[in-house]
Amino acid sequence: RKGAAKLRSLDFAERHGYIKGTIKDIIHDPGRGAPLAVVAFRDAYKYRQNKSLFVAAEGMYSGQFIYCGKKAQLTVGNILPVGIMPEGTIICNVEAKQGDRGSFARCSGDYATIISHNPDEGKTRLRLPSGTKKVVQSTCRAMVGM
Repeated sequence: RKGAAKLRSLDFAERHGYIKGTIKDIIHDPGRGAPLAVVAFRDAYKYRQNKSLFVAAEGMYSGQFIYCGKKAQLTVGNILPVGIMPEGTIICNVEAKQGDRGSFARCSGDYATIISHNPDEGKTRLRLPSGTKKVVQSTCRAMVGM
């Protein structure tokens, strides 16, 4: 085992802007179908790098810059809140509850699709890999791509 593959813990930079990370390596984890990406982010408080382990989306490569946060662009590998993405977006590693660091569509080749948004209630409707439709909060994060 290489470690738990989770999204970054939700902090000020992700809630209000974005933070840039670099993919250092794409590794194989025994017992897991999907490859993992080792991503290095700058620490907000000390002079050091924080390394995170993400489930790699299709099309990610070492040396790629990844942006996490509300103001990040909609490109493969970036992590954004579900409510900001347009309908029909293919996403993976989706949070069930805000801040749980990813729980749906994490298997290799799996993806969820955004069906609709309800801005009044702050909810978003997703189609999961099993075909079931699920409603999550629009503030839940997900990785763009499959």
